[in-house]
Amino acid sequence: MAEAADGAGAGTAAGPAEEGAELAAVIGATVPTGFEQTAAEEVQEKLGSASRISRDRGKIYFEVPARSLPQVHRLRSVDNLFVVVQEFKDYQFKENKEDALKDLEDLVKNLPWTDPLKVWELNNSLKKKKIKRKKPSLQSTASKEKLNDDGEEEGTDQTDASKQEDCAQNAAGVEPASSQDTEKTQGVASQNAGEEEEEDNEQSDAKDELQAGSGGEPMAGDGKPGEGEVKVVRFRVTCSRAGDKHSFTSNEAARDFGGAVQEHFQWKADMTNFDVEVLLNIHNNEVVVGIALTEESLHRRNITHFGPTTLRSTLAYGMLRLCDPQPTDIIVDPMCGTGAIPIEGATEWPSCYHIAGDNNPQAVKRAANNICSLLKKKENKESSTSLGIPLDIIQWDICNLPLRTGSVDVIVTDMPFGKRIGSKKKNWDLYPACLMEMGRICTPGTGRAVLLTQDKKCFAKALSRMGHIWRKGQTVWVNVGGLHAAVYLLKRTWERAEEKRSFW
Repeated sequence: MAEAADGAGAGTAAGPAEEGAELAAVIGATVPTGFEQTAAEEVQEKLGSASRISRDRGKIYFEVPARSLPQVHRLRSVDNLFVVVQEFKDYQFKENKEDALKDLEDLVKNLPWTDPLKVWELNNSLKKKKIKRKKPSLQSTASKEKLNDDGEEEGTDQTDASKQEDCAQNAAGVEPASSQDTEKTQGVASQNAGEEEEEDNEQSDAKDELQAGSGGEPMAGDGKPGEGEVKVVRFRVTCSRAGDKHSFTSNEAARDFGGAVQEHFQWKADMTNFDVEVLLNIHNNEVVVGIALTEESLHRRNITHFGPTTLRSTLAYGMLRLCDPQPTDIIVDPMCGTGAIPIEGATEWPSCYHIAGDNNPQAVKRAANNICSLLKKKENKESSTSLGIPLDIIQWDICNLPLRTGSVDVIVTDMPFGKRIGSKKKNWDLYPACLMEMGRICTPGTGRAVLLTQDKKCFAKALSRMGHIWRKGQTVWVNVGGLHAAVYLLKRTWERAEEKRSFW
């Protein structure tokens, strides 16, 4: 285990793999805030690995064999992935800013970079097969690292400003995120980026910061730029800091830590066209150093036509999983918007039948376009005619659904917050009417609903009036685009829903 800089607490990291031993990786994943347990359960089911939920909300950590990276990238509940270089659970920062930053600089040369960089190189080779682009090899620059750490480097290519956009998104939110609760900057050597915001609460909802490239920029030992010529690896450091007891800013931490990385590896700092993204995550006294494995957030997998409040696919997955879909279930999203929930449902639970609808014709059109894009993607992947997906889209009135009473097993939807769409005032009439109509179509006794809303006061009032048909089972607190929202799991009672009545 590498020793931390003076003043640092004990760190945890996997030591270099013994010769002949299988390469293992400690993977960090950002997930929608509030759905950490859901992500941990998915990792256990699909990878057979136990996860540890970070004190820094919105992150989990788990260990897998490096050969399992393709399955890791196919997880539905994670936004971004990174390989952990080392984690310090109780890092003691010096009170003096210069001393604290000097400790971070000194940390670089003592970190166990070797295996994480091997994992990263393997990750790049997998992407090379996937997108058929030339990937870098750091054979030549590796010799520089071996002088200090006996390590290996490999590079990735960040495509462009679209990744910068992703830095501003919230891991449990809609696009685009409207606010950021944690401070995050990218800085290397003498470069600073962005304005700083002080943050002293537990929120780590700004967790979409971990996107890194992997692409086709030839590097040292890869390609032939000239006889004996070696192309310098470009990198940047991204620092995400949360807590009010640090004497330094994230700009300063990224700058000084990045300077030490530059000196250690002899890489070149580049804030936009970088090959390597080193991550420095600081949450109070918890420090994690990692290397990003994802080019962009995995929540972007389904949607090509965006609306004003497009829900992230990862959050949609968490909501669907909460209602425990069973084969042959009929699952309805009566306010589908761009179709994020039903598309995710049809992809992950193809043995269920999914129905999506919205009263807005433009929203229905966007959802239909997203479904078509998904079908084309399936056709290209399978190189044959797609069998389609169990999903239909229709325009309807949420308060008068063209569905038979008691014919639906599950309802999952993102209700209007009353901000970008509708208004808080309209919600006082809309919410009880929606709950009544949902109760009518939902199967008594076994039906369930998972509803997302930020208008918690209005929802609580409407639910209290609908207590004869709905019982609240569980509440998951999430952050959606900087807004504190809740996901409610409701169970349908056996009582028959009345057709129409005065709600208040």
